[in-house]
Amino acid sequence: MKSQLLSDTADAQIHVVILDSGEEAFAALTKFANDAKLTAASLTAIGAFEKATVGWFDFASKSYRKIEIGEQCEVLSAIGDVARGDDGKASLHMHIVLGMADGSTRGGHLLAGTVRPTLEVVLTEVPSKLRRRKRADLGIALIDIGAN
Repeated sequence: MKSQLLSDTADAQIHVVILDSGEEAFAALTKFANDAKLTAASLTAIGAFEKATVGWFDFASKSYRKIEIGEQCEVLSAIGDVARGDDGKASLHMHIVLGMADGSTRGGHLLAGTVRPTLEVVLTEVPSKLRRRKRADLGIALIDIGAN
């Protein structure tokens, strides 16, 4: 992983993070967010994976149904955010659309993705704090605007 701070103003810091072949995207981005002490950020990304796991949230079971993608795929669109979780660490929430060789798409919550050959990520950090809290009634953690 390589990163560079592109812009540093009072309103926002813009980071570019480049992941290399073989890196696991979700873990690497979570590590970057923790190392950079991000408390509120949005992200976008493009690139490709050699394999990935996305999730579809099943309200009945309060868990993600895993969708395994065991082939090379393009990251057509990835958007997400970073907030602080209940444990005080960075909590990454990322949705992704993957393009398959036949032109079809698969998508959902990014649970894991092995990069090949690259993933180019732009993180825009704002001077604020977002808090993601676990909602027992839903079984997932959501941003709580009222929390600090």
